[in-house]
This record gives sequence, structure tokens and C-alpha cells, in this order.
Amino acid sequence: MVPGDEKAPVTSEPRTVDELVLSHLPLVGYHVSDMLHRVPPTVSRDDLMSAGNMALVMAARAYDPTTGVPFSRYAALRISGALLDELRSMDWATRGARRRARELGNATDTLRASLGRTPTRQELAANLGTDVAAVDAARQDAERRVLSMDATEHPVAETFRDEADTPEEALLAGERVHWLRSAVTCLPDRLRVVIEGLFLDDRSVADLADELGVTQSRISQMRTEALGLLRDGLNANLDPDLVGAPDRDGVAERRRRGYFAAVAARAALAGAPTTTVGLPQPRIAPTGAPVDRVAQHRGYARSDGYRRASA
Repeated sequence: MVPGDEKAPVTSEPRTVDELVLSHLPLVGYHVSDMLHRVPPTVSRDDLMSAGNMALVMAARAYDPTTGVPFSRYAALRISGALLDELRSMDWATRGARRRARELGNATDTLRASLGRTPTRQELAANLGTDVAAVDAARQDAERRVLSMDATEHPVAETFRDEADTPEEALLAGERVHWLRSAVTCLPDRLRVVIEGLFLDDRSVADLADELGVTQSRISQMRTEALGLLRDGLNANLDPDLVGAPDRDGVAERRRRGYFAAVAARAALAGAPTTTVGLPQPRIAPTGAPVDRVAQHRGYARSDGYRRASA
């Protein structure tokens, strides 16, 4: 016998809401199991159980035993309606889209039987009394499928590649950004102005040339020099094997090593990065910050000769 069909005397019904709910909980499980046999496997049993249990509670609160209707039958109607409402809320298609898809299917079957072949779009439109665009829209609705990301069989989530960084990659990226900030701050003044202007402030080469009193070709040379210095400054502290050996140990090489040491001191005094992922801020701290004075005290200051050489 199907739960909800039995005809028990009204006097046998429990009197309190809690008793009604507890004694009829199996009714929810029956209707949910019956519904799951008629819906796609992607429908969640837990969602249906939740909707059915809520309907049972609402039915227990609204039940009036004086009507003479057994509570099991009354609750079964409320539970079935709640499950249908839950399924409609999961459905991507409106009732109108479902209706048009059914009409298209019926028209296709009728014309195929009479014509002995698959009907064309124009023939379907004429049969339905509409235009070809409406037929195409109805066909798209009929052929559309919604896949669950968490389906137990061949889940869609496994076919997508996760582009996010792993925790290790995010940590390494944050560390490199931290060192890059320090490397930009420790550049000679004129080289730093060029790097900040071109890459952070979106200034033109002509604007920077006017400010520094040099030609535009000289700005391009300073840009190349600054990028090379930044690259070597980062590699010297993070990937020393990538830094080539100097041709000779002259004044330029000593200034270069002094810059590497200044970057290391700046990064160490600035502390570890607070976030694992980030980009350089639009403006880098000025070179007159206390960190630079500490670097100068340690002998890492940029010499006037290096500044003149970068001019």
C-alpha cells in the first residue's frame, strides 16, 4: 500500500505537531525515493529530503483533524507539491520553454510520419504557426543540457583545469614581488625615475626625457640599463647561479655588487611579505626612507659616481 492512501480513523492521529512529524518521517523518504527514480541522477537527494521535511512540518502545523482527512493523506499531498516546487527551482527552463519544446517535439513527430522524412525548419514553422527563429529557439531549449559539477559519475569538475597557483607557487610569487619592490627602491635615482615613470605611472618617454633633461634615446638606454640591473639584483639574491661572472673587478662591478647588497638589506629590513600574492604598488617608497639610511650606514649607498654614470 502506498503511504498516504491508508484510511485511518481521525481519532488515531497524534495530537501534537512533534508527534505528527516524528511518526510520519518515513512518508518523506518514500516520496523522495519515488521521485528520484523519475529525475536525472544529478538531482540531490539531500535537497529533496530537506524540502520534504519542511513540507511535513508545515503540514503538521496547518493540519485540522476536524476535517476528517487522515493526516498521512494530507501530508502526502503537501510533500509531493513541495518536491515538485523544489525540482522546478532546480530547472534552468521556464514553463514556457518546456511547453515550446514539447510542441516542437510533437510537430516534428507528426510531420516525420506524414512526410516520411525529417521536416525542415520552414515546415516546422509553418506547422506551428510561427517563424523560423522561434523554431530555432525552441530547438535550442530542447537540446540544452545542464551538467552537475559534482556528479558522482564522470564529474564535470574533473574536465576543467585549475589555473590557480598552488600554495607553494603563490608563496614564491609573493616573495619575488617583495624583492622586486626592494630592487626598484634601491635603483639609482635617475634609473628609478625611468622605471617608475614607464611601468608604474604610465608616463611617456618624451615626458621623462623633458624631466631628466636628456634625449628620448637616452631614456631607452636608461630603461635597458635599469631592467638589467633589476634582473641581476633579483637573481643575485634569489637565483645566484643565473648571475654571470664579471669580466673584471673594476669600479663598475663594485658598484654593481653594492647595489645587490643594498637590495638584500632593504628586503631584510622591510620584513617578509604580508600576502602571498600581490603586485607592486603604484608608487614605491622614496629613496630617502630610513631603510636607505641604514643601508648607507652599512656601506651600501649608491655613490654619486654611479648616479653620474646613469645620467
